Order: sequence, then structure tokens, then C-alpha cells
Amino acid sequence: MTNSYYITTPIYYVNDSPHLGHAYTTISCDIAARNKRLQGEEIFFLTGTDEHGQKIDKAANLAGTDPQKFTDLVSQRFKALVKANVDGTATENLLNITNDDFIRTTEERHKLACKAFWNKLKESGYIYLDKYAGWYSVRDEAYYQESELVNGKAPTGAEVEWIEEESYFFALSKFQDKLLKFYEENPDCIKPKSRYNEVVSFLKTGLKDLSISRTNFNWGIPVPDAPKHVMYVWIDALTNYLTATGYPDENAEKFQKFWKNGNVTHVVGKDILRFHAVYWPAFLMAANLMPKKLQIFAHGWWTVEGEKMSKSLGNVVAPRDLIELYGLEQTRYYLFKAMPFGNDGDLSRDKLIETCNADLSNNIGNLAQRTLSMVAKNCDSKIPTYNDASLTDDDKKLIEETQVTGSNDKFEEQLSNFDFFNIISDLTKISSFANEYIDRNAPWVLRKENPERMNSVLYHLCEAIRCIAIMLQPYCPNSSGKILDQLNVPLEDRNFKDLEKKYYLKPGTTINTPTPAFMKIEIKDNSDLKSF
Repeated sequence: MTNSYYITTPIYYVNDSPHLGHAYTTISCDIAARNKRLQGEEIFFLTGTDEHGQKIDKAANLAGTDPQKFTDLVSQRFKALVKANVDGTATENLLNITNDDFIRTTEERHKLACKAFWNKLKESGYIYLDKYAGWYSVRDEAYYQESELVNGKAPTGAEVEWIEEESYFFALSKFQDKLLKFYEENPDCIKPKSRYNEVVSFLKTGLKDLSISRTNFNWGIPVPDAPKHVMYVWIDALTNYLTATGYPDENAEKFQKFWKNGNVTHVVGKDILRFHAVYWPAFLMAANLMPKKLQIFAHGWWTVEGEKMSKSLGNVVAPRDLIELYGLEQTRYYLFKAMPFGNDGDLSRDKLIETCNADLSNNIGNLAQRTLSMVAKNCDSKIPTYNDASLTDDDKKLIEETQVTGSNDKFEEQLSNFDFFNIISDLTKISSFANEYIDRNAPWVLRKENPERMNSVLYHLCEAIRCIAIMLQPYCPNSSGKILDQLNVPLEDRNFKDLEKKYYLKPGTTINTPTPAFMKIEIKDNSDLKSF
């Protein structure tokens, strides 16, 4: 039975240009979506931009333009990273992302959804009007209690200011026990486990009602029947996940399939975990809109050469610069080989070059190139034959190693935990074993001494390469596709079900001309190591 999965990035705040963190989150969702599609599941993958709030208003003023023109411009920079034109027309798609929709919170469909969601919360009795006084951070778009301040600043280091204003409130305090019960019953709802523990500990300290409107600026969605108020940016932003499914039409096919009866996965940075794991499920409970299954994955932050990214240090990494210098496939691969998902990671030029050359060019790429070149030269460019009865222990071991793939319990567990680090580590181990298998069996010697054995060795190598390439598709889609093209594997036969024995390569299939799938990263001199 096919399952439906709804995978989302956070919508990115357009007060600045995209950086490494945006690329990492987006690619992680793309990898998850590609993996699920290769399992035969139905996927709806959303990304987009968050375009309201005081930060945007201030940024637009500093740029000497109005907020709408400002967001139109900056949103294009984020659109360039992904498949922004989901109708199939041309788009740059710098990161090779397979999203199904791109949402902007300034779109009419979103304004309609926000107003409907607000009215539903109000009708439920959880919204009331009062006055607010407290410490507010424009950068974080959040209020903080006095006890949370550190040396007069927000816990994030952001500046805060004392704000007093009339505000609508959401009765968040009434959801403490409901949320604790929900997380107790759904211990896999927040991953990794350390983030789950963090949220539960926060909930146990008690919840205060949440201010959800602003009157000191007007760049936002007006509160229904209260035009001097605009919605708190997080009410606005979080509702995007509903908007893209067709809400407020709860009978819409997409809403029914991917929200009400689907498996919803939100991937976020750890800095916005509280908004997604406390505020969002409370809003959904109040509106009676909780999905069938909700999961939140919170990943860590990136440093660059051991230092925190900052404009003052001049080390903020633009995805375009990284890709132009090292390549898209290498960038996608390294970001998930550099650290287990959920941890913090460091972007090191030397490690990136070393890792990608070792794993992709010298290991997987070399395995494919040397094997297929031997098939082209010695087997008339056709997949050779083999005899099951003549399998050696070495052959059996290679076949066994290759079965650490997308159709077993270990892989299912890895995928459910976004454990991309160990998935690709397993693939490089298989490739390393296959390279050692070549050296042990020396098919170039067998060509003269035992041609039948040479054919068998080359067949098993080709089959190992096919399995590796199928499994590597979510991470390095272009290069994996190139290898599968050389093996002449039809597009419809590149799913995880095709890893089973009944889908093995057919002897006699003509292969295409072998060409390197991964180019080695060459650094000629220090000038190539330009600042990110």
C-alpha cells in the first residue's frame, strides 16, 4: 500500500540572501523526498519564503524601497536555489531540488488561509484581546521573559526592546498538559532525541499565553475585523504548511491526502524548534487540524573552518560560490558526510576536497570507470554472463555486502532517523569492498587464464555498481544517473524495489561508453581557495 508523505523546509526569511544553512536544510528535505519516491511512496515537498514581519519592514526601509518590492527581489534569490516554477517551465534550480511547490507568504492563497485559520482559532475560544508589555527581539520575532535574558539580551544574543501594546493573545497556557501528553504518546515526534528532551523540559517549566498580533507596524496580514492589528509573524509563517495543501478547503484532495491522512515531516534548524514543537501543535490542536502523523526534525548549525558564520568575519557561505568552486554533486554529498544529521557541523575546504575525492572520485567513480572500461574492452561492451553454480566465497561476500541497501530493516531505520550519514557511509564501504574484490580477482589476468571466471567477476562488479548508483541517487542524482545510463538501466528500473535479485542486470545488455562520473577536485594554488 502506498503511503503519503508531506515534507517541508521552514519557509526562509527574506531579510537577506541565502547561505549555507538554507542550502543544507533544503537539500536534506530533497534527499528525504527522493528516498521516499524511490520507495514508491507519494510525496508532496514544499519550500518557500516568509515575507512579513518587522524585520522585513526595517530591511526594506534600509534598502530604500517598500516591503513588497523588497520581498519580490530577495525571494527570487531563494527561488533560484530550487524548482521554483512548479508548472514545469524553466527555472535555475541551483541545488537540483525536487520540490512540488514554492510558497510565498505574500500570495493571496496564503492570506486567505491565514484569515481562515485565525477565525478557526478565535471560534474555538482560544484567542482574546488584552495588553502586552515585555522584552521583544525584532531579529528573533519573539518575546522573552526577564528570566530568559542574558546580559540584557535575548538567549540568542539578539538585542531586545521593551514593548507595550494592545495585542490579541492565544491561550497557550491551556495546552501544557495536552502537549506533554501528546509527546509522551508520540516519543518519535521530535528528532533527534536530545531535541525531544529539550522540548519536554521546556513544557514542564510552564507555558504563558502568547501575544499573536502587533500594532506598531503594518507589514503583515491584517487580523480579521481588527485592521489596526497584523498577525504575529509566526502565526502567519507556520500556516504556510496548511496553505500549500489547499486549506481552507478541507475537502481538497491534497489536504486530505497529505495533511489529514498523511505523514507530515517538518525539517527545521534547532533555533526555531520551539515555534514548531510548542506553538504549532498547540495551534493545530486548538483548530482541530492535527495531521495523522506529525514529525519534527531539528538539525544543527554550521561553522566555517571552526568559526561561526557572520558578516563581520566575512565567512558567510553563499551556496552558489560553493557549487561553482567544488561542484553541485560534491557539495550535496559533503554536507551529509561531514556530520550526522542533528549535530552541528563544520565546513572545511580541505576536508571537503579530501572527502569528495576519496569517496566519490577515487572510490565510487573509480570503481565504475575501471569496471565498465574492462567490460567495454573485453566483453564487446555487453554485460557478461555468469553461472550461479560457480560462485566463489568472494563472489558471495560481494553480493552480501551489496544487500545493505534500500529494502531492509536497517535502511528503513536509517531513513526514519534522517541518518543520511550512515547510509552514504555504507555505500562507500560497499564500493571499497568492490574495489578490493577487483584487486583480489584481477580480471585483467583472468582474461587470458580463465575468461569464464573473468566474465563472472565483471558481472558481479557491474551489479554492485548498479546497486550503489541506485542508492546514491538522492545524494548525487546527476552522477548516479550517469552511471546508470552507462549500464543502460531503464529510468523505470531505478527504484529501490529494483535492487532485488529478480531485477539484476541482464547478461548481453549493451553498455554505453564509459566516462568518469565524478571529476576529481583539483586545487592548483592557494588562489583557488577563495573565501566562501
